[in-house]
Amino acid sequence: MTELLEVMDEVEVQEDAPTKHEAETALTLVEADTRKFELKQREAKLLGASSLVPKQYQGNVADIVVAMNMATRMNADPLMVMQSLHIIHGKPGWSAQFLIASFNSCGRFSAIHYDFSDDGQECVAVTTERATNREVRGPKVTTEMAKAEGWSTKSGSKWKTMPELMLRYRAAAFLIRTTAPEIGLGLYTTDELKDINDAS
Repeated sequence: MTELLEVMDEVEVQEDAPTKHEAETALTLVEADTRKFELKQREAKLLGASSLVPKQYQGNVADIVVAMNMATRMNADPLMVMQSLHIIHGKPGWSAQFLIASFNSCGRFSAIHYDFSDDGQECVAVTTERATNREVRGPKVTTEMAKAEGWSTKSGSKWKTMPELMLRYRAAAFLIRTTAPEIGLGLYTTDELKDINDAS
């Protein structure tokens, strides 16, 4: 009886063990991933040696690899991502122009347009979903909101000198984050990060 159990255990182990083909396939995948990783590092070193990349990326292979990963996920150019991704108070954020351009070029929506109130104090970003031809309106942004949230009252605020532009940027950011947050990978814009930190 003991011998029979030992033979059965041996058969079970052999059944669970990978075949030679499975082991070779797994090893090939690991080697391929290693080659991809090494290639990414070489690309990052090359980009990091360029004076065209922003200063914070020059010679910084780790951050360049992260930016390259984000570019791949967004189907964007790595240099464009590096020029548009900024660290504000320790958090990454997109320039509003890049976020708007990414949304406008994604192909799922029409280009954003803006509806302003008659007095120019309120703005709503509007788009059309191409698959359904449905109009999508983002949350309303107002100069009163900017004041109440402390965005426009801080020293050096662009809300004081360029309120129409800031209304557009904030309305677009709200629309994108509530309609298709995957486009910006869920990140805030740099303007929002500055306002959130300074207002808190």
